[in-house]
Amino acid sequence: MLSDPKETIRVIQENNFTFRKNYGQNFLIDSHVIDKIIAAAEIDKDTEVLEIGPGIGTLTQYLAEVAKTVKAVEIDDKLIPILEKTLSEYDNVEIIHGDILKQDIAAMFDGRPFKIVANLPYYITTPIIMNLLESHVPAESITVMIQKEVAERMQAAPGSKDYGALSLAVQYYSEPYLAANVPPNCFMPRPNVGSAVIRLKRRVEPPVDVKDEKLMFSMIRAAFNQRRKTLANAIKNFEGLSFSREEIEEALGRLGIDGRIRGEALELRQFAELANEFTD
Repeated sequence: MLSDPKETIRVIQENNFTFRKNYGQNFLIDSHVIDKIIAAAEIDKDTEVLEIGPGIGTLTQYLAEVAKTVKAVEIDDKLIPILEKTLSEYDNVEIIHGDILKQDIAAMFDGRPFKIVANLPYYITTPIIMNLLESHVPAESITVMIQKEVAERMQAAPGSKDYGALSLAVQYYSEPYLAANVPPNCFMPRPNVGSAVIRLKRRVEPPVDVKDEKLMFSMIRAAFNQRRKTLANAIKNFEGLSFSREEIEEALGRLGIDGRIRGEALELRQFAELANEFTD
């Protein structure tokens, strides 16, 4: 299996493959970590899987052994012929050359339930995850290997240093669960930071009642765009929002919230209630 470092080196050398920094490629070389990813994702023989960025197919091999089907989307054209070799014995794997941000994911599964699994490039982790969540891709869950720092931000609580717009967005659309911390020596080449496996279980219904989702997230971005300012001043100064500081302070007062509060102290429910104050 490709989780053996010697086998990974053999495949890389045999195919004259060179890592491309612009794609943030770090291949997994630890079977125990792969087992943790599959366990966290709760993959079984009835599961259809979408894998993002299979690399040379290390995680894909393990997924193919336990899942019903695997659709593996890889952006690097130089990896496609390698994947065709390393995954040749699996007839339940489909290799797709393309950019995951440009794929019609829902159409791939034609309404059938599926789960997303990925060892994501760190440079594009947040855009990929937010695209999947905001576009309401109908995946049951998203289980990904990402930078540890980002995983901690996703599940952070109000008032903590890691709490921010990403925390609120992820927790609005899903239930995050940090399954494992992963050291740099589990990859080739080794990244400079620690990693983590996190599962985002898609919510069927949002956890809060908000009339205008777009307005709520604009207020959230405003709050964390200028963290040191009071929430009222941050929203007043945010491009695209046209509320005065007095209007915001009055709305906060109606909700029983101190007008001098900073956004990092508010939980998701309070941001939803504040947005509803400005929505007919």
